[in-house]
Amino acid sequence: MSKNAKIIFLSEIYRGFKFGLLLQIAIGPVCFFIFQLGAMNNFLVGMSGVLAAVLMDSLFVFGAIKGMAVLLESKKTQATLKYLGCLILILFGMSTVLTQFDINFLPVFNIQNSIGSQNAFLKTALITISNPLTIIFWAGVFSTKIAEENMRKQEAYYFGTGAILATLCFLSSIAFMGSLSMSFLPDQMIKILNIFVGLILIYFGTKIFLKK
Repeated sequence: MSKNAKIIFLSEIYRGFKFGLLLQIAIGPVCFFIFQLGAMNNFLVGMSGVLAAVLMDSLFVFGAIKGMAVLLESKKTQATLKYLGCLILILFGMSTVLTQFDINFLPVFNIQNSIGSQNAFLKTALITISNPLTIIFWAGVFSTKIAEENMRKQEAYYFGTGAILATLCFLSSIAFMGSLSMSFLPDQMIKILNIFVGLILIYFGTKIFLKK
């Protein structure tokens, strides 16, 4: 790689990283879910969830570069993603809340069954792709960003990599904070945390469902 190519590479990675961190300000259900994974299990289980979220986001980001955003312009496609995603988020939330009161509601959606990293990975991936705002946001905003700055495809890939690295760093810190809280939070507080996360998931699902 030439010196000029290295400069472009590092510059786009850095710009993508800053852009990705800016997007992380819009904290969504995945952030709360990752924190809960770390708090209820440990940092490694939390990180398995982080890797799932990063993988899903990578598909959306690089899909946007490949032109996936065109497929999402269909109103029918957007509506299908919206209602299916809302249903999954609400079911996850209801299961999490009801389990705290010893009501075994749809165990497959119960976070407390995610003791292993494999289950945590799959459930985080499901929550990530079930949030229609994530898909439309990444595909739409990222495609617009590329078009506005007239990026070449190679530069867009560098920029996208930087944005994904921002997601990795941000969610890793969330998983770490969750794992630290595990050591000093009493069982009653963990229960309250679970109820809070469940209500957050229900809130996001309902909010997206009602949004026109």
